[in-house]
Amino acid sequence: MTGEWTVPRVKSGIPGFDELVNGGFPKGTTVLVTGPTGSGKTTFAVQFVYKGVELYDEPGVIVTLEERAVDLRREMRAFGWDIEKYEKEGKIAIIDGVSAVVGLPSEEQYVLEGNLNTEDFLRYIYRVVKAIDAKRLVIDSIPSIAFRLKKEEELREVLLQLNTILLEMGVTSILTTEAPEPARGKISRYGIEEYIARGVVLLDFIEREVELKRYLLIRKMRETKHSMKKYPFEIMSDGLVVYPSGEIY
Repeated sequence: MTGEWTVPRVKSGIPGFDELVNGGFPKGTTVLVTGPTGSGKTTFAVQFVYKGVELYDEPGVIVTLEERAVDLRREMRAFGWDIEKYEKEGKIAIIDGVSAVVGLPSEEQYVLEGNLNTEDFLRYIYRVVKAIDAKRLVIDSIPSIAFRLKKEEELREVLLQLNTILLEMGVTSILTTEAPEPARGKISRYGIEEYIARGVVLLDFIEREVELKRYLLIRKMRETKHSMKKYPFEIMSDGLVVYPSGEIY
């Protein structure tokens, strides 16, 4: 009798989420987290890396292309997350991809140059991942990668290269993007991101009795069974929490 193949799992570190994907993300996968402004994408992504270290001793890299590393640390401190502590221990690395672009000096250990080309960008991430033996990676965000390109049409090729390298490295990765109009099926800024990622998680709002409520929907997740329902979630004082048995919108 042949044994059944079990997909290795990576716990998300987000209470309630793993129940929706059969126990966690498939190890080594690339997941797109998308949603409108303020939906919780960065919190979801950083929580994945931070809790990976805190709960499972899995080092992680955060590539921040939208805000300075110092601002990201300060914001996440509001959840009680001491990112700096794990940076000093060599378990979290933040790559500052903002300072050089806006012409500010950076005191960060890991800094992307402002005029970085695609090959240098991917090579640098690869190097940092190997330096701390990272198991988890976050790139926040894809529109900020597109902003650095001379031509927007280059983005598809860049994302294909990025996805290939991430799969080769064996890290479990989260990429973030914006969803301009999820209700009309526009779940990514450029309409190509969801086809390159192996998983897609949508964070969005729905109006209930003149109040906006947050919900999460897993649009795609290869190598695993997953729910296709909309589940409520909240951003609490200690991070993001999903309610798998809550009201389904």
